[in-house]
Amino acid sequence: MKDIYQIIKRPLLTEKTNLQNEMMNQVVFEVDRRASKHKIKEAVEKLFSVKVKKVRTAQMQGKRRLRGRVTVNKRSAWKRAVVTLQEGSRIDFYEGM
Repeated sequence: MKDIYQIIKRPLLTEKTNLQNEMMNQVVFEVDRRASKHKIKEAVEKLFSVKVKKVRTAQMQGKRRLRGRVTVNKRSAWKRAVVTLQEGSRIDFYEGM
């Protein structure tokens, strides 16, 4: 499909995803909408040098936004991937802070 830098767009860093990372060793990414679970797994393993146990994906629908009273815009739809890492593997995004 694409190279690994186009499959993984960015990590989603929220309070909920930080709890998932600490308690269940899961990391959440925004990924390309056409990426399959196998491609996401390969990309994460190559980018971060970790072993992936499981990948779950969800299509997130774009939301409508009102601009003033009449104008309606729509955000783009996107895809979220929840990657469960094997025991002993860890990705830390706040490492250098």
